[in-house]
Amino acid sequence: SFIKEEPYIAVNLLLALIIAGVLVYSLVFSPDKGDYPVACVHELLTGEPCVSCGLSHSFSLILRGRFEEAFDWNPHGIRLFLFFSGQLPMRILFSILYFFLADKRRSLVTIDIALSLLFALYSFWPFLVYIYRLFISLA
Repeated sequence: SFIKEEPYIAVNLLLALIIAGVLVYSLVFSPDKGDYPVACVHELLTGEPCVSCGLSHSFSLILRGRFEEAFDWNPHGIRLFLFFSGQLPMRILFSILYFFLADKRRSLVTIDIALSLLFALYSFWPFLVYIYRLFISLA
């Protein structure tokens, strides 16, 4: 099959499924009930919230159009949500282009990697800074 022959398509499909799973998870669990099955391990171990605490609530609230509340739960939630919701159409678009533009595949993959890397750095920057500071404080 085309998916087995083309690892790029397989990776895009896997990423799209993971992202769709994150979005479905955010829709299924209610921010009002707080019934999320995944707790923050950092907070459980240290008693202190981490930079990602409240992301599940934030994503759920964003999907319900409650942006101010989403920001209150995690100020980085909207930035990360945009990354995930933006990556889903990117995976689909680049897969379609890869299929139809066989002579441009190398360039497409390079552009995809560059755009996704820039998008990821922007989206995850607060988390990278947090981790850096955490390791510096341990040294």
